[in-house]
Amino acid sequence: MTQKLTILDIAKLSGVGKSTVSRVLTNDPKVKPETREKVEQVIRDSGYVPSKSAQAMRGGSAKVVGIILSRLDSPSENKAVSGILEVIYQAGYDAVIMESQFSTEKTNEHLAVLQKRNVDGVIVFGFSGCDLTAIESLKHKAVVIAVDTDRISSVGYDNHGIIELAMNHFLHQGKRFVSYVGVDPSDKTTGLMRLNAYKECCQQAGIEPCYQTGQLSHESAYQLTDDVVQPETQAIVCASDTLAMGVAKRLQELGRSDIQVSGVGATDLLSFIFPNTFSIDPGYFKAGHASANLLIKQLSGQQTITHLTQQASL
Repeated sequence: MTQKLTILDIAKLSGVGKSTVSRVLTNDPKVKPETREKVEQVIRDSGYVPSKSAQAMRGGSAKVVGIILSRLDSPSENKAVSGILEVIYQAGYDAVIMESQFSTEKTNEHLAVLQKRNVDGVIVFGFSGCDLTAIESLKHKAVVIAVDTDRISSVGYDNHGIIELAMNHFLHQGKRFVSYVGVDPSDKTTGLMRLNAYKECCQQAGIEPCYQTGQLSHESAYQLTDDVVQPETQAIVCASDTLAMGVAKRLQELGRSDIQVSGVGATDLLSFIFPNTFSIDPGYFKAGHASANLLIKQLSGQQTITHLTQQASL
């Protein structure tokens, strides 16, 4: 049929009332199995696609998941979103993607809009200072990434293990003069946790720490590089691939090709442009996958509050 069918058309073709079709679409358990099968067969044969907004207004599932990123231009969050989309698309959901810009006010505004649109659930990327009150009120309809909470499900990264992997790689090569370029400790995860991991690794290995922290940008890392480079420096661990690019660029200008650099993020471009580098994979894509699977299971009543930590790999 070329004309777009309505719910009334489906009712007539099935020989049932419009309200019965509506109950079938919203998975009402009171519909008799034989009636459900008859209506679903007509829907399959006709190619009828119910309106998501109409389903939502009838109290059914809109089959939409809201995703709130902190930055749309974040490579790490975009990798996680790829994992999220793969899962929710396979489960028959659509996505609405919004950006918080590290603002609690914007996050809460976005949540209010998503709730008005009657989305089924939300996945929110956390950030330092993020107020989780509004998110936590959603209970089983929400999952957060990269932020700690006991009230709703979460997926986090092993920030200590990420830096430990890079440090152990250098230490096993016999390198004893390893510097660090990171993010300001006011950032709890990428900043403080990763800096503390570097310090602990230095203490355990009996080596003198040498580090600087600044903004999460290659320009900041470029400016900080001279402060962590000494004649004996053999390697520099960076808290992210963005920082590693800035450091590698400055080392190139200084003619210090003897210094190896590590980043975090598994960005292919890093080692392509700067061969004397490597990157730790925190598992961004897998974390997105895991968060979406948690949400889908929670929406179907198969999962209780769960906290997962995504392991990193070299």
